[in-house]
Amino acid sequence: MRQNKRLKTKKLTTYLSSYKKEFVLGPFFKLLEAVLELFVPMIMADIIDVGIAGGDTSYILWRGLLLVGLAAVGLGFSLTCQYMASKCSQGFGTDLRNALFKHVNSLSHAEFDKFGASSLITRITGDVNQLQTAVAMLIRLASRTPFIIIGSVVMSFIISPKLSLIFIAAAVLIAVALYFIMSRSVPHYKQVQGKLDDVSQVTRENLAGVRVVRAFSKEEYERKRFESAAKSLSRTSTAAGAISALLNPVTYLIINMAVIAVLWFGGVTVNVGGLKQGEVVALVNYLTQISLTLVVVANLIVIFTKASASAARVKEVLDTSTSISDDGNTPVTPVEGSEKVTFDNVSFGYGGGKDVLTGINLSASSGTVVGVIGGTGSGKSSLVNLIPRFYDATKGSVKIDGVDVRDYPLSELRDKIGYVPQQTALFSGTLRDNMKWGNSQADDAQIMRALELAQAADFVSALPDGLDTAVSQGGRNFSGGQRQRLTIARALVRDPEIVILDDSASALDFATDLALRRALRKGLSGATVFIVSQRASSIRHADKIIVLDKGVAVGIGTHATLIEECEVYREIVMSQEDKEENNGKEASHE
Repeated sequence: MRQNKRLKTKKLTTYLSSYKKEFVLGPFFKLLEAVLELFVPMIMADIIDVGIAGGDTSYILWRGLLLVGLAAVGLGFSLTCQYMASKCSQGFGTDLRNALFKHVNSLSHAEFDKFGASSLITRITGDVNQLQTAVAMLIRLASRTPFIIIGSVVMSFIISPKLSLIFIAAAVLIAVALYFIMSRSVPHYKQVQGKLDDVSQVTRENLAGVRVVRAFSKEEYERKRFESAAKSLSRTSTAAGAISALLNPVTYLIINMAVIAVLWFGGVTVNVGGLKQGEVVALVNYLTQISLTLVVVANLIVIFTKASASAARVKEVLDTSTSISDDGNTPVTPVEGSEKVTFDNVSFGYGGGKDVLTGINLSASSGTVVGVIGGTGSGKSSLVNLIPRFYDATKGSVKIDGVDVRDYPLSELRDKIGYVPQQTALFSGTLRDNMKWGNSQADDAQIMRALELAQAADFVSALPDGLDTAVSQGGRNFSGGQRQRLTIARALVRDPEIVILDDSASALDFATDLALRRALRKGLSGATVFIVSQRASSIRHADKIIVLDKGVAVGIGTHATLIEECEVYREIVMSQEDKEENNGKEASHE
């Protein structure tokens, strides 16, 4: 049963559910530390007013030891909180990153096109790290900060109700300053994350295409591109930082004015006997505590502002449901007597734009070789990408064994298909590891058979470590032609019912290309093979050839039929004839 329901995603806070104990106990221990911290100015006041004023050394020592004891216990509470915060934040970050990675891998190609690889990488790494930091700061400081500020005001009220009005006035002024400054910096911090995407994209493109950049001597151009993106990020970050930088001077100004007021009015009160000297010192200490706490508040606001922007970006990905869903689909039963692959009046367009394929009708039975040819941008790759359901047709239907591909469970559908993309993709590990992507249970004999069909057995056997040869990232320790043959072999290891070669022999010479096609025809006699190619010679002996021109099938038939009846195909063949002759025309030897 086909369903198109939207996924209900979790709130990000649900990823804290496994760490409820740490999330509750961490702030609790930090609160205990803050309580002890509030007693310190009062003890200092007693040392001044009782011990020093009375010359009582034993009292001073006893109170001093009490301060040391409070510091030791407070340290214990603080370390416990730090441990809880670290465990909770790191666990939260790991779980969220895993969930995000899993969700990203469930998205279709359409969603990948929407976000872009660079943006997704930034969200999985930088944005999750920002949220992780916010959780740690929330546990460590969010509960302590308001308690210290409120507690300091309350303690000042206990010492002197009149002077405590100075504290209240300072707190109100600072709150207004915080709101005014941060309300203007928040939009800038949101823009910063977008600018990071731009820097990541330029970096990724440059590193991935480093050979092309050097071949065209475009190092300076790329340097300027990166510099432009980096400067844009710098300008946005500077604008946000410039506004936020006002926070500390403004808060210090207010606090210092409050300290002056306390000393001024406190001194007058001391002279008339309304306060003791130690109590004035305690009031100043409480103001200092508020001042230091407000610096923390400023930093917390910046962290939480960045985290808010990051949370929105992460949530945007998690809230994006894939347009390719197999929810409710059950294993299918092939329709007896049906063609292996059928395109029934298929049209397709990317992201609601103009259709790149229009009204395609095509059928291929088991054992048939189908060639797909056309000019650049004619829709060749788009056509074959509909078979494994990387995208869904916007009109019409694609069927395998008489069943719409949208009714298949994705795993069942893709298990039938051996897909070789235009861009080779090998993964770090060994050759054997890469070959087993097609079939995790494949033995060396099966792997070598696939390598022989893909014309890769000779050079793999010549390697000192054979199948145990290490593959570097992206397979960079192999040539382009070797990588193409290895990716073809990987697809063949699974012994698929349908093989899709999407211009996957472009790096092969004509002789190797010919040997590959002969081997595939002989070794995959029961499989339906789709060969997408720019070379007419690569598909001329196919059982059926579809010629695409601007997304329309302008010709379907054999090579001989199309030469006579299809002008587009005839022009392609004629334009390549001289090149084929120079490379040894294949004629009918195949």
